[in-house]
Amino acid sequence: MKTLLAPGICLLLVAGALKTGVFSPNAAALEYIFYALCAAGLLLAWRFHSSRIFSALVVLFLSERAVSYFSSLVPAGHALASEPGRTVLALVGVLLPLNFVLISLQQELGFTLPSLAPAAVWLFVQSVIVAVVCSPRPTLGARAVHPAAAPASLPFAVVLAFSAAGVVVLIRLILFRKPAESGLLWTLAAVLLGLRADSGTASVAYFAAAAFILAAAVVETSYLLAYHDELTTLPSRRAFHEALLRLEHPYSIAMVDIDHFKRCNDTHGHDTGDQVLRMVASRLSRVSGGGQAFRCGGEEFAIIFAGKTATETMDDLEKLREAIAASKLRLRGPDRRQQPRGPDRRNQKGRSRGQAIRQLSRAATPSEISVTASIGVASSEAVNGSPEKVIQAADKALYRAKDGGRNRIETASPQRKAARAKTAGIA
Repeated sequence: MKTLLAPGICLLLVAGALKTGVFSPNAAALEYIFYALCAAGLLLAWRFHSSRIFSALVVLFLSERAVSYFSSLVPAGHALASEPGRTVLALVGVLLPLNFVLISLQQELGFTLPSLAPAAVWLFVQSVIVAVVCSPRPTLGARAVHPAAAPASLPFAVVLAFSAAGVVVLIRLILFRKPAESGLLWTLAAVLLGLRADSGTASVAYFAAAAFILAAAVVETSYLLAYHDELTTLPSRRAFHEALLRLEHPYSIAMVDIDHFKRCNDTHGHDTGDQVLRMVASRLSRVSGGGQAFRCGGEEFAIIFAGKTATETMDDLEKLREAIAASKLRLRGPDRRQQPRGPDRRNQKGRSRGQAIRQLSRAATPSEISVTASIGVASSEAVNGSPEKVIQAADKALYRAKDGGRNRIETASPQRKAARAKTAGIA
């Protein structure tokens, strides 16, 4: 939610300041602010290898320069007041959303010449087209367009392009929850407001807000990579250690370990192991009781229950254990193309065609695997000391759960251990 709403709050502040007259910026100062934000964003994107944000900032800069240049051809200073200005608004209003959709759909390409060359050529061709189409053509007897005669709204094609691009980027934001998509979405909103602004100064202010949003998306992406596990999207070990510093008594920490995970990797491969980790992480992310899950490394996870004792977390952890054990991961059977081929496959006597089809169908039938998890939990009430000692106590309880048959919960609290240990079979 913070990733989604923070850029929007920035944009709303700029829009409110412009509408109420609280913010009356100087046009030249705004231009320098826009340049500085673009330069800072490009530098950050290059430093953190974010080629998508880098491309978006280049598109934004070229769009603002085109609108500002053709707006300056008339005294009114607004693109809608001149024929070239209206033309450039139409082109920018269609090309910028199109480019943002392409940027959202592509993967990070890095900053190598083979990866940057196609994008550079694509933007160069667009720039040439805009320059040629929008260049003013003097006509004998033509009269200057008075600002009052300028249309009051953007062309329908521009509104449609921005709306369609916004829907595509929003869908990708919901699916992947990446700060880059959030930045692209709010930048589209800022640019649309900039194109509809009633003055060139307000337009530059919105473009500057868009550049700030994209630069902030780079910082947010870097934070996400530093504090979240890329595979499972859970907070990482670094976030776990920082969360420990904020804990206040009472609290409980549960350590979760996937049973026989190495055997699963050896049997089904590391790709399947990654799917298992993502499946278990999805159950951990929905743990009840106010718990916050972290991936500490490998197949080991941790859950922090702030303000709760170990006894109070047992029901929530039991629901989590049951949810993990009930989860199924579907796997494809062996590929028919990898089956041994020989003369007996076609000519074997006594083997009917129907029997062969049934056997091949059974070979390709998807299979399912399930995993279980062992859990050890300790509370600050039972362990007098630092969070590190609580973690050590939870680890010891986890080892007891594994020694006791796995797929169970053990607590470091002696009075609850015997009564609350849960067993559901050996994994």
